[in-house]
Amino acid sequence: MKTVNTPNFFHDKPLFGLDIGHNSLKVMQLAEPAGHAAALKDHEPKVVGYGFTNFDETAQQDGVVVKPEIIAKAVHDLFNKNLLGDITTRRVAMALPAYRTFTRSLKLPNLPPNQLKEAVELEAEQYISLPLEELYLDYEIIKQTAEDTELFVVAVPRQIVDSYLELAQIMGLEVMLIEPTLSSSGRLFSISHSSDEPTFIIDFGSVSSDISIYDGHTLVTGTVQGGGIDFTNAIKDKLGVTYEEAGLIKTRYGLGVSKRQTEIRQTLEPTLDQIVKEIRRMVRYYEERYGSDRPVKQLVTLGGGANMPGLSDYFTQALRLAVRYLDPWQYLDHKGLQPPSAPDRPMYTTVAGLSLANPKELFKP
Repeated sequence: MKTVNTPNFFHDKPLFGLDIGHNSLKVMQLAEPAGHAAALKDHEPKVVGYGFTNFDETAQQDGVVVKPEIIAKAVHDLFNKNLLGDITTRRVAMALPAYRTFTRSLKLPNLPPNQLKEAVELEAEQYISLPLEELYLDYEIIKQTAEDTELFVVAVPRQIVDSYLELAQIMGLEVMLIEPTLSSSGRLFSISHSSDEPTFIIDFGSVSSDISIYDGHTLVTGTVQGGGIDFTNAIKDKLGVTYEEAGLIKTRYGLGVSKRQTEIRQTLEPTLDQIVKEIRRMVRYYEERYGSDRPVKQLVTLGGGANMPGLSDYFTQALRLAVRYLDPWQYLDHKGLQPPSAPDRPMYTTVAGLSLANPKELFKP
């Protein structure tokens, strides 16, 4: 959702992405305002600066930043001690955890702008349990015909958004964009050469696995509780090892062949099976809503837990779809900067998508 009304002469000023996770944050800035996805498929945006750091997870509660001073200090320390390259702007794009947002695509009759807003609010009241006065509600027009308008609607508790705005104010940042992590993931995927057909995107976060169907825009969304931290804890409890050892086992062996493969698979299957069930539900909804002329034929995994060995094979067998892992750094030019280590590369998915936000697109009249 856009947060400010900026004059035209600010359109070309750069912004950087700030992704605040469960107990870590990532930043990234690109060298120039991003262009349209079609152009970026043949042009790798150059990374000016990036970095990550951890913070005490008690700084957040149910998505709300309750101790902004902790995160503000972590950002300050990152900028001063652990940043690779440089962040040259105060303008920021931020991501909200998808599991704390409400999203849905709607098809409505063509209406004047003021009536369209009222119609969206009426529809939102039907599927959101919270009162509208406790939410920020925004929407994007996806497609318009002579008869109707299709929109993608996002609603977020005001308490969460306001806490992010307060944090930005403490840090002296100017917020240009706040959006769900799924929107950031979709923007990153849009510059992939395989983004021209309907695709499942699974973004493995720390505490949730966020799923969307992308076909030029995000059309359908779903979330399953359980992410990278839960996988690590499950392995720790099952194998009787430390959390650090469990993390190494997850990234080195995962679901792949190892002495403990059967045990690891058994402990991770409940969450993975829930993801498979959610994907099948989303397929049914997608086909009822959009027909079967453009079936979803591929699945892309990304995010912090996506590079776990054996994960792609698991989904291929369960869903009979082509599955591949998306590494955000394969689309970025980081010459002159040391890239992150292989295990750390997936964590930059959301912040890379945020960094691709084009200021010109954000402030279209």
